[in-house]
Amino acid sequence: MNKTVLITGASGRLGSAAQLAFQAAGWRVRTLSLRSGQVPARPDFPVHALLYASNPAYTRWDTELLPAARSAMDLAQRLGALFMLPGNVYSYGQSMPALLDEHTPEAPSTRKGEQRRQLEAELAERAQRHALRSVVIRTGDFYGHGLGSWLDQMIAKPLAQGRGKLVYPGPLDVPHAWAYLPDLARAFVAVADRLGPVPTSLATDCARHQRVQFAGHTLTGKQLLDGLEAAAQALGLPAARTALRRSRMPWAPVQMAGLFVPMLRELSRMRYLWHVPHALDGRALQQLVGPLPSTPVDLALQRALATWLATAAQPATGAATA
Repeated sequence: MNKTVLITGASGRLGSAAQLAFQAAGWRVRTLSLRSGQVPARPDFPVHALLYASNPAYTRWDTELLPAARSAMDLAQRLGALFMLPGNVYSYGQSMPALLDEHTPEAPSTRKGEQRRQLEAELAERAQRHALRSVVIRTGDFYGHGLGSWLDQMIAKPLAQGRGKLVYPGPLDVPHAWAYLPDLARAFVAVADRLGPVPTSLATDCARHQRVQFAGHTLTGKQLLDGLEAAAQALGLPAARTALRRSRMPWAPVQMAGLFVPMLRELSRMRYLWHVPHALDGRALQQLVGPLPSTPVDLALQRALATWLATAAQPATGAATA
């Protein structure tokens, strides 16, 4: 059967990685640009799954996050397609336990956490009304495809600038969840293969809305910096010929600047993610789709760093955007 996936936000990091993964798996890929509050006309081709890879800028969540997602939900509902949402750990809040699974209670402690909780609650409510089938795959921080992640924007940025230094935004002994995007994209393909082509009439009630976790890579700050240093040495970077200097990101100036710069204010409100240990339990996802390929973290970091450096070396007009 010819399977078609419709991807919103296809120019972003996850969306573009997903295009490659779905195409490699033999899916027909269609892309769509959504604007808040607008529902496009019904496409003239069958769609089995819709991957909602759109994400407004942090500073526009209050006005765009839920309206844009609802537009995509409406479209998937009209198409009878499986709605696939990349989730995050925001709704667990500052009191989240060290290991998160699909049964972990939500206790958002920030406005963004509450907004993500509302979004997923609406998906569950639509499933109860038999209006929409959906699946949420919760992940850690993205890295490894395109630009715009914490790794290239802050942690490893000095390496791209030729300086022998790494910067970390939290304590070095706290585990933090990461998602290597090529691996995550393949996980979405596996879920779509398992759930997407099933006609709505055949889907069981319990399968109409599912929430699973993508384990990804869980690393302390030290493990991450050690991995980046090893990757820099493997790539032969001049800055890594001697031990790289390591420093802690100073949050106080960021918070102060946040009084005047909205993006820095929003980032400061989520700084707890670097201080609260957390990892994602991926067993339910594997029970759903079977074993998933996982790139070894040392290789993933090396590939990611090589991509960032190659992009940073390009002229400004050719630089990739997140």
